[in-house]
Amino acid sequence: MAILVNFIWINASEIFRYFAFVMPMMREAFPTLPDVAPMNLPVFMIWGVWDTILVIAATLVPWMALKVFGASPLRAVVYGTGVWLAVFVILWLALYNMNLANLAVLAVALPLAWLELVVASLVVWWFTARNGMDAP
Repeated sequence: MAILVNFIWINASEIFRYFAFVMPMMREAFPTLPDVAPMNLPVFMIWGVWDTILVIAATLVPWMALKVFGASPLRAVVYGTGVWLAVFVILWLALYNMNLANLAVLAVALPLAWLELVVASLVVWWFTARNGMDAP
């Protein structure tokens, strides 16, 4: 159930963040770059792969950490933060380092991504606490 709930949550969060903030901010930051932050079928398909990998990582890594190191809401926040650091901070720092993002985009995208992964980790904690640490 945690994977299903996180699939819905993460996809909704990713779509909201992209369309409400990232896409318009990237287009404003790079007006001379043709087709910046596009949304077409190939991009949508790659996004589907990205979201699937993200759901698996955001669910299984916290579940394993909760199982090995102990389960509590605070630890779930820590584990979600760890996945956020490993995925989004590395991604956005690399984009910033290559001049493909600016600080304004990072200031919006990173906190929203952190919230996304912390909520996903708390979902895992909630289901594992209800099910006695069964698999997600």
